[in-house]
Amino acid sequence: MKRISTFLPSDNMQYYMRIREWRRNELTDKMGSQTRIKQLRDDPLAAGRVVRCQSGMARMETFKHNVEMVRSHLSYTEGELMQVMDILQRTNEIAIQGANGIYSAEQTAYMAEEVDQLLHELVTLGNAKSELGDSLFAGFRLNGDAFRVGTGPVSASKVERIVSVDYIGDIGRNAVEITQGAHTFYNLPGNVAFWAENQQIYASTEATNYQVQEDSLIRIDGVDIRLTGGDNIYAVMSKINDSTAAVKAHLDPVSNALVLSTTTAHQLWAEDVGQGTVLQDLGILAEGDDSPPMNLAPSARAYGGSIFDMVIHLRDGLLAGNTEDIGGATLRGVQDSIEQVSHMLADIGAQDTRLQITAARLEHDIPEVLDMSSQELDLDVTEAITQLKMLEYTHQAAVATSARLLTPTLLDFLR
Repeated sequence: MKRISTFLPSDNMQYYMRIREWRRNELTDKMGSQTRIKQLRDDPLAAGRVVRCQSGMARMETFKHNVEMVRSHLSYTEGELMQVMDILQRTNEIAIQGANGIYSAEQTAYMAEEVDQLLHELVTLGNAKSELGDSLFAGFRLNGDAFRVGTGPVSASKVERIVSVDYIGDIGRNAVEITQGAHTFYNLPGNVAFWAENQQIYASTEATNYQVQEDSLIRIDGVDIRLTGGDNIYAVMSKINDSTAAVKAHLDPVSNALVLSTTTAHQLWAEDVGQGTVLQDLGILAEGDDSPPMNLAPSARAYGGSIFDMVIHLRDGLLAGNTEDIGGATLRGVQDSIEQVSHMLADIGAQDTRLQITAARLEHDIPEVLDMSSQELDLDVTEAITQLKMLEYTHQAAVATSARLLTPTLLDFLR
């Protein structure tokens, strides 16, 4: 037998009316925010998919920003290198003229003055800054200049001129992520961008009987090469040649000393890491804490020069009237410089093409992911309005029914 209290109908009616009011308020909040998921418990699986979509969109927006930033930086770098190319083209014309041997000493001196002014402009371009004020060609050393100028007297000239241009940056290359797990570099170190020839470094220390004394680490062009105690010179050369550095090692057939040669046009960057002294013992590096590339041993011989070296040689040759040298090694060096800058510009063009394709893919993928998130998250307004109207009607009907059934009596006022 079920006992029914006089308060039970009223309590039940209030309970179910509050449930409908709560559902109506919840639906009103969803319509106001235009989303069907206000809390995770509304739809846990859909909420998880939405979070992943939103995370993916945030990453892709970052990738899109990175692509735009890299393209802008590369465009700025390309503009500077195009000016370098224009200077080298003019320098090449002067070198061809100066090699003819039909000009007087006074005329070649005039040519040398023009080349000297072009050299100054080359140094300015080498120390160019980006739109943000960072050095374009100094690697990670964004503040300060990439190249240091040395001046001094030049034979056949009565004024002080530029006699050397040394790279004082580093080989760091800034990288950014442009898609998931894919990175690209967006700067060119000066030891590559302004280098004209492959470099060779000849040590003077006989190395046939050399052995590594203890486990050591050497670094060539930023690539770490681990050596084991007891390795002979042939094992050392093998490990260098098997590394990813663009350098090959061999023994000089005359002196049996170590020779390091770059396989691409750039200034070699070598250093002993930690307490090891392998490259010092082999006569490649000097003792002390000097940083590359100023750390070569005094007895080591280095061949292969920079773009600045080629222009300096041309100017000095014109001042001296040495047409034979101008038409030989000097002209070849200028043309090697043009080829190197052309290679850099081609690399920038290829990189920009890749970035364009990446940008187009991101432009396509971002709306797709946004649509996936919208399908999970957005509220069906038509359905929500229908549900809200149904709740309003049922609530009004419940209130009207309660008003008729639960009329107050005298006992309600005597309680």
